[in-house]
Amino acid sequence: QVQLVESGGGLVQTGGSLRLSCAASGRTFSSYTMGWFRQQPGKEREFVVAISWNGGSTYYANSVKGRFTISRDNAKNTVYLQMNSLKPEDTAVYYCAADVNTVYITTNVNDYDYWGQGTQVTVSS
Repeated sequence: QVQLVESGGGLVQTGGSLRLSCAASGRTFSSYTMGWFRQQPGKEREFVVAISWNGGSTYYANSVKGRFTISRDNAKNTVYLQMNSLKPEDTAVYYCAADVNTVYITTNVNDYDYWGQGTQVTVSS
């Protein structure tokens, strides 16, 4: 079992920044891929970014490439999402997720086994 708790969401103006954190507990954090997804009202949950178990590989959705940065600190069992140059269309509930079974980075929401409760990010225009 893996427990994930996100924090750091909030309200920010267009062009602003936020840093999300996701603290993990349970299984060995350093052994699995972590991802961030987001979901807007009435829409499906969409992939944002993922990072491999050792941080050596990352993959970003085109919509956030160049603006968002994912990182992880395995000593602290935490993954981070630094979000810069935020836009109103980034407004969503952001979820972190753990893929404990797949050795490669995946963007498929169904490949992720554990999910946090989500944190709201609102970007005002």
